[in-house]
Amino acid sequence: MAEAQAVHGQMLLDAGDARAGFGWFNKAAAQGHLMALNMVGRCYDLGWGTQVDKARAAECFRIAAERGLDWGMYNYATALTLGEGVAEDRPAALAWFEKASAMGNAKALNYVGSFHEDGWVVPRDRTKAAEYYAKAAEGGDFRGQFNHARMLAESDELEAARGWLARCGETATAAFITKARAWLRGSPWPELESALP
Repeated sequence: MAEAQAVHGQMLLDAGDARAGFGWFNKAAAQGHLMALNMVGRCYDLGWGTQVDKARAAECFRIAAERGLDWGMYNYATALTLGEGVAEDRPAALAWFEKASAMGNAKALNYVGSFHEDGWVVPRDRTKAAEYYAKAAEGGDFRGQFNHARMLAESDELEAARGWLARCGETATAAFITKARAWLRGSPWPELESALP
């Protein structure tokens, strides 16, 4: 029953009826459906069918994370990283991203790579960052694919970078493509921009 409600909520959200989707996610979450609880959090986070409430979003993500849902871990870690709805706590965020990464969550793998590249919480380590970005890319995360391509380009592996940029372009949002194009135009490899759609 809860699974059907969660699926119905997602279908309504995808069809543009966020308010109805939010209602169905709440019904499924009340029965302990973790992905539905995570989606209630996403609705509060982004204002889908309800008012934006970052604190309630973070609470939904925290509960889903503590009950073992990788997407709850990823979303809660993101909230902790940005200080949205909770106090900023990057060490705790990294721990949650690492737990989600261990479950194969590609977006979390990309974020762990960023922590290593930027030296947040852990010492700056571009080799480790590159390893995480490669795993995120292979897992299908478009940001991971872009970061993996960027690291490959830095190692003069331009054809491999071009291939990963093309894959990134298959699933990336339009906003991300615009940012990626601008970054590539200003990079030492402006010719790689043509790999994006």
